[in-house]
Amino acid sequence: MQSILPGGAWNPLYDTSHLPPEQSDVVIVGGGVLGLSVAYWLKRLEKQRGAIRVLVVERDPTYSQASTGLSVGGIHQQFSLPENVQLSLFSVDFLRNINDYLAVVNGPPLDLQFNPSGYLFLASEEGAAIMENNVKVQRQEGAKVCLMSPEQLQNKFPWINTEGVALASYGLEGEGWFDPRCLLQGLWRKVQAMGVHFCHGEVTRFVSSSNHMETMSGEEVTLRRIREVHVKMDHSVEYQPVECAIVINAAGAWSGRIAELAGIGRGLPGTLQGTKLPVEPRKRYVYLWHCPQGPGLESPLVADTSGAYFRRDGLGNNYLGGCSPTEEEEPDPGNLEVDHDFFQNKVWPRLAQRIPAFKSLKVQSAWAGYYDYNTFDQNGVVGPHPLVVNMYFATGFSGHGLQQAPAVGRAVAEMVLEGHFQTINLSPFLFSRFYLGEKVQEHNIF
Repeated sequence: MQSILPGGAWNPLYDTSHLPPEQSDVVIVGGGVLGLSVAYWLKRLEKQRGAIRVLVVERDPTYSQASTGLSVGGIHQQFSLPENVQLSLFSVDFLRNINDYLAVVNGPPLDLQFNPSGYLFLASEEGAAIMENNVKVQRQEGAKVCLMSPEQLQNKFPWINTEGVALASYGLEGEGWFDPRCLLQGLWRKVQAMGVHFCHGEVTRFVSSSNHMETMSGEEVTLRRIREVHVKMDHSVEYQPVECAIVINAAGAWSGRIAELAGIGRGLPGTLQGTKLPVEPRKRYVYLWHCPQGPGLESPLVADTSGAYFRRDGLGNNYLGGCSPTEEEEPDPGNLEVDHDFFQNKVWPRLAQRIPAFKSLKVQSAWAGYYDYNTFDQNGVVGPHPLVVNMYFATGFSGHGLQQAPAVGRAVAEMVLEGHFQTINLSPFLFSRFYLGEKVQEHNIF
């Protein structure tokens, strides 16, 4: 009885500190950089301090399988779509001024170890016209990118074999790579300081209310509103229901599964009701190798005509890179095991052909991570679902989510708080394009 007398410390028989709150204005499913960025901007843009209660649910508290930490940490503006260029320009400005955004009282400043060595894209004769077009778009949006002939390329980077290269594009500013874990930790630390709640668990169910209506074309549709999110706690069969007003689907490679739980795609094919979120996990390998005679400190991240890429890692002639597989070569995403033969047979020959010094490289280690791969057009999905009216998306970036996370978080927060995009118009990335069949194809994905 002593523990519950006035003035005494209350020691309940059952500790509930690990449970999520019973109510939250916003529940964010996924605590990677995209989810945390949405949380940050919701709190930053709220009209009154403490006005919005935000809960982030993350099922992998160690982040051991999170795409963020397994990424190569690159950022560039060399995209074919104006929206992607704008997103990356906003994000590089955020990263440059990271401590203006994410500093916390008495916390050490963040050091992203940003390496501004640029990106170098190589194009064959076949791809040269597309590259010229892309660079025109990039420059119109304010990116600092130059085109290089094979001769200019050879002069600037003598370690490149220019055979088969008709044109190159080189980022002069705001491109390079950084420590993705530092960004993740910085966002996590900041949103905690802003009052965001965290919960380690898995979303297993949505409880929704619905009402039926008819469209102008006579199609009957069901509008749903999620009222409650069920969170299954780690190492437990119990779940906690959380009442909420808004759900953000930032579950990365697993966001398609979360959308299905909310009833998205459960309808007749060809209808809006039956349109799925086309995002699935795709496994990508990253290899780390040593090469004493490899490219020096001035080396940018190089994306070859073959699809292979590499960048320096630190100062000791170490490099990391890989190559996206073809559709036929797609590995089983059921685990994160590495296929070392893929490097020997597919990656190394392409690297050695382009960088002759790499003929004598020695692989040190390798790992695999997941892309949240949008099978429709390899571009992000941002904003609300047209029928599950209070589920918003921040997913499907197919490998460029990390570098665009600061801008995407802001865009989603603006849509939630204001009902429309303000900083960057991301209307082409809305879910409705899947139903309408309107692809916004990005050509510079690797």
